Amino acid sequence: MSSSPPAAPWLLVIDPQRIFADPSSDWAAPTFPAAKTQIQRLAAAIGPQRTLVTRWLPTADRSTSWGDYFAAWPFADVPADDPLYALVDGAEQLSDRPTIDEPTFGKWGPQLAGIVGAGAELLVTGVSTDCCVITTVLAAADAGCRVTVVTDACAASTPENGAAALHTLGLFPPQVRLARAADLLP
Repeated sequence: MSSSPPAAPWLLVIDPQRIFADPSSDWAAPTFPAAKTQIQRLAAAIGPQRTLVTRWLPTADRSTSWGDYFAAWPFADVPADDPLYALVDGAEQLSDRPTIDEPTFGKWGPQLAGIVGAGAELLVTGVSTDCCVITTVLAAADAGCRVTVVTDACAASTPENGAAALHTLGLFPPQVRLARAADLLP
C-alpha cells in the first residue's frame, strides 16, 4: 500500500482587522505591523488558493455571556459593517476565497473544516495570539489538524500575554508546533 504525499499546507490568517491593527483601538495588538509583514511573505509563498482569512464579527447573542462581554467592551458593540471590523489594507487580496466570518474567538468550525478537510496541515497567523489564535489552534488540533503557529506572524495584546499564549501552545506537540516564518519559507 503506497502513501500519497502530504497535501500542501493551508495558511490561516486570523482576524487581520482594523480593530486589532489601529493603534488607537482598545484592542490594538502592538506588534501587528511586524506580524503583517511576515503574513504577507507567507501568503506570497503559499498562494491565494491555499490562504484563508477570517474575521471576528460582533454578531453573537447578547442574551448569552457575550452580552457581558460587550458590556465590558462597549466601544466594540457596533454593527458588523462598522469600519472597525473591516480588514486591514491588503488582507482581502491574500485569499481567492471569501472571508470566514465567525462571532466566536475560535475560528475552527464547520466553515473552516469544510474547506481544509480532516487532518489538514495549517500554518496559523494573525491576531490575537492570546485570544483568537490560541482558541482556533487548540480546536483545530483537537479536530486532528497538524498545526504550526508562526510565532512572528502572530500579534498579541501585550508582549507578556503573547509569550504566555505561545508557552501554552508549546505544550501540545506533536499536534501543535511553533516556528518562525523564516523556518518555513524557502
